[in-house]
Amino acid sequence: MQKVLTAAEIREVDRLTTEEYGIPSLLLMENAAHAVARVITKKLGGSVKYKKFLILCGKGNNGGDGLALARILWTQGANVSLCLTAADNEMKGDARKNLEVFRELHRGQKIGEPALCLIEVAAHRMFFDSLHNYFDYNVVIDALFGTGLTAPLRNDFALLAKAFGSAFETVERPIFLSIDIPSGLDANNADVIGPSLLADLTVTFTAPKPANILPPASNFNGELTVANIGSPLELIVRQPSQIFLAEKSDAKRWLENTSFSADSYKNKRGHALLIAGSKDYSGAAVLCGNAAMRSGAGLVTVMTNEMSYETVASRVLPEVIVKCITENEDGSISDTAFSEVDNAWQKADAVAVGSGLSFGEQNLSKFIDLLVEKRRTPMIIDASALNALSPFKIQGSNLFPLILTPHEGEFLRLLGTEDKEVLKDRVTAVREFAQRHNVILVLKGERTLIAEPNGKVVVNPTGNAGLGKAGNGDTLTGIIAGFVAQASQMKVDIFETVVAAVYIAGMAGDIAEKKYGKRIMTASDVRECLGEAFEAVNG
Repeated sequence: MQKVLTAAEIREVDRLTTEEYGIPSLLLMENAAHAVARVITKKLGGSVKYKKFLILCGKGNNGGDGLALARILWTQGANVSLCLTAADNEMKGDARKNLEVFRELHRGQKIGEPALCLIEVAAHRMFFDSLHNYFDYNVVIDALFGTGLTAPLRNDFALLAKAFGSAFETVERPIFLSIDIPSGLDANNADVIGPSLLADLTVTFTAPKPANILPPASNFNGELTVANIGSPLELIVRQPSQIFLAEKSDAKRWLENTSFSADSYKNKRGHALLIAGSKDYSGAAVLCGNAAMRSGAGLVTVMTNEMSYETVASRVLPEVIVKCITENEDGSISDTAFSEVDNAWQKADAVAVGSGLSFGEQNLSKFIDLLVEKRRTPMIIDASALNALSPFKIQGSNLFPLILTPHEGEFLRLLGTEDKEVLKDRVTAVREFAQRHNVILVLKGERTLIAEPNGKVVVNPTGNAGLGKAGNGDTLTGIIAGFVAQASQMKVDIFETVVAAVYIAGMAGDIAEKKYGKRIMTASDVRECLGEAFEAVNG
């Protein structure tokens, strides 16, 4: 996991890098520019020679990165136009030093060398006067404001942001890249504070910032690369932030910790028990059970009510065991239901409850509360079980963790409110809930959040809007249940397991999106792409 740092925390890391390790700030700026150049070179197929670049530079360190980048690209054979939006006397420190170097190169150009153009925008001129046409360039680079901005862009810069956005509507256009963060965003804020430049690529340094990874601000970043520019890892770890970004390496490490050995067999791979389905929602039980089976669990048992038993048994994978929960004539849950579930639970390593489950609201609430109170393994609660769960009954434990997987509507109910303003800061909301109730909370939605009781919140970067269709919540529950069953059997950390499950489920969704498109892809497609997701993580 990568720690996510605020702008102030990044400045502190930069300061300590220089003061404690003797690494000059000018070298950090140089490393940053080289990191951006490498990303660009890779994007352009391995060479920038003869390509045309427009670099928009502000007066701060972000502009200094852009000036250093201009020099690097030019020495590699690129034609570079640099648009300087500040007067020389406004440039300070390392940015001023890079400006002086750039001016010397500009004055000393020789015939036959790549073009190095300087466009100076004085305060009395319209900003667009010298920009003409973006489409003359292969890449347009935003090095205007970076992480220091806290107020909305105004005047010509606001117009520039709108021009970037409109350019995305055309088929033939340059690549737009932002250095550190798209200009117009507040690095510490998930909200969009005003007009902002829309990037295809963003290269940020040392650690991601909240606006790099939290929507809606993250939607302006495009593809994000986090580049190490020389600050020691221990300085990043030292910062107080408790927000993290899940990585491929987290999922890979989990797969390694639960890998198949020569003596692996079903009882060593974990047994997932799923309490799911009803007459009207038998498909939820099928999707959940099949996903758990595909996740790598050794055994999967689905317990469903009598009205849906035959339908579920006929549609689920043949490897999945299906058992019946007795119900009364009116469809309510019977007095013997808990003992039936408890008997099956004795052989299980994890239980998930809720996908498509329906026994009548009052009876279901009593049943869910009893399951929570008497649980004997880690327990995943989803869908109707979340709505039936009494909020005051929610209290996890270190021995048998509770894992709640609500979408935003279900989460509001757990919070006891209909006021969506409480979710304006989603990170704080999930952190406080997980701490208060001692649970692992998976808040589904755009950029799913996973919180644990000690205050850590992990942002999941995988997945896409195609996952917002019926059945994908049931599939995710099955995957989490299968992963947790394996982790319980193999003594692997449960929180890290949930992070890996959400990451891989989202990756399977991304693979399905590439194969079928968001419009066509289904939850079943996502499940069937799990194998490719495992391969991609291990690759």
